[in-house]
Amino acid sequence: MTARTTTTEQVLEFHPAAGFRKRAGAVVAHPQLRESFRGAMDFLMAKRAAQFPDAEELESLRVLGERIRQYNLARLPDLLVQLEETLTRNGVRVHWASTPQEATGIILDICRTHGARHMVKGKSMVSEEIELNHAAQAAGVDALESDMGEYIVQLAGEKPSHIIMPAIHKTREEIARLFAERIPGVDYTDSVDALIQIGRRVLRQKFLEADIGLSGVNFAVAETGTLCLVENEGNGRMCTTVPPVHIAVTGIEKVVERLDHVPPLYTLLTRSATGQNISTYFNMISGPRRAGEKDGPTEVHLVLLDNGRTQAYADEQLRATLQCIRCGACMNHCPVYARIGGHAYGTTYPGPIGKIVSPHLLGMEAAGGLTTASSLCGACGEVCPVRIPIPELLIRLREEQFSAPHPHPALRGQGAGYSAWEAAIWRWWARVYGSPRAYRAVSWLTSRLRALTPRRQGGWTRAREPIVPAPRRLRDLLQAREATGQQPTEKGKNASLNSHSNPTGSSGR
Repeated sequence: MTARTTTTEQVLEFHPAAGFRKRAGAVVAHPQLRESFRGAMDFLMAKRAAQFPDAEELESLRVLGERIRQYNLARLPDLLVQLEETLTRNGVRVHWASTPQEATGIILDICRTHGARHMVKGKSMVSEEIELNHAAQAAGVDALESDMGEYIVQLAGEKPSHIIMPAIHKTREEIARLFAERIPGVDYTDSVDALIQIGRRVLRQKFLEADIGLSGVNFAVAETGTLCLVENEGNGRMCTTVPPVHIAVTGIEKVVERLDHVPPLYTLLTRSATGQNISTYFNMISGPRRAGEKDGPTEVHLVLLDNGRTQAYADEQLRATLQCIRCGACMNHCPVYARIGGHAYGTTYPGPIGKIVSPHLLGMEAAGGLTTASSLCGACGEVCPVRIPIPELLIRLREEQFSAPHPHPALRGQGAGYSAWEAAIWRWWARVYGSPRAYRAVSWLTSRLRALTPRRQGGWTRAREPIVPAPRRLRDLLQAREATGQQPTEKGKNASLNSHSNPTGSSGR
């Protein structure tokens, strides 16, 4: 499966799991990129730590956030029905989409109904997930990102490399050159204030020209029919109030039952994501413009997307994946992400959360291999504000990836990494180690045939010397000494043991 992103001039393709090692290697070999990522992650970790000086308060908030998310997920089917009923009473039109194609089809149908040619977008990872920009371009609709980071990566023809800070991989000088090359009438300047003002001038005019405004949703409140949107730049408010039609798009898991469930999640989100006690803007949208109101859209639509989420929901353990509030803290603390960034993963959601989300969205064939791109250090689970057990989920997904295909799999593409030959080798290995007689015979044979040991041993020798059996087994050495009546000294014992267990096989060469 191939993910694609577009601008008006180029199409950039990503291949989710295939090529991950090559892309990661390219970043590791790029000192400037590594330095940029390391500095950015250290900065974000320090900001988050400053927002949670009291460890007990942090843990109590995390437990509360986890319970709120689990409570609402347990009632998700009923809450979605309630949300639709409440929003419909409020004048919002609700649409359901099982796949990205259905979601983009619904959005483009709304555009065609209104003869729309210009769409301005607030930050929305779901719109990235469904490749809306590419579909809109093909349908003749100009879709412009209004979040500054998203605008920068759209100009560059790239995907976001972080779910909170899309252009975190770009240096100031790179952005300056990009603006000078791609925005008419703009001269090169690496002044951050000047670059922000350039972006604002371009985007403000686009808000006035847009026929459609599109946004994401952070929380959807079933009780009141309220769409909550967290942001810092004001572009989200402009997208949802200035154009005559507002389309919100979100995953089905974002619904909460009551309005009082939002504040604890909100404080966890802002403090975990950007180290802010509170965001600059918190938008609450409960319907279109009403009689007597001076601003706001005349139509509001909500597109609720499944795209593999019900698959995760159906499994009691994997359901925890849907607790995510998209703060990105797991990425900021991940030693793998900090060294390779988001583009190496090749998926909409990179880092630890992407490795457990993407297999549901893309299937195990496309994204299951990413689950092994982890040291399982546990940092992601320790900082997750809603206590998603990411390391445990990664282990579960690895098992699903490499286990024998099941007639009724829990995940689409389960068993994609299964190898009958490899499974046979491990079965043979288990039998050998389960039988003392077989183990003695095999160890005797391998020590005598050590010269035939292959120099390449799969993943092991990508970064290590090949394993070569010792010329004589420890059993043989001890038996020889016993036969001669020699009692080895403690030093001699250690030397024999070290020689026999040397994994490089350098002894006896």
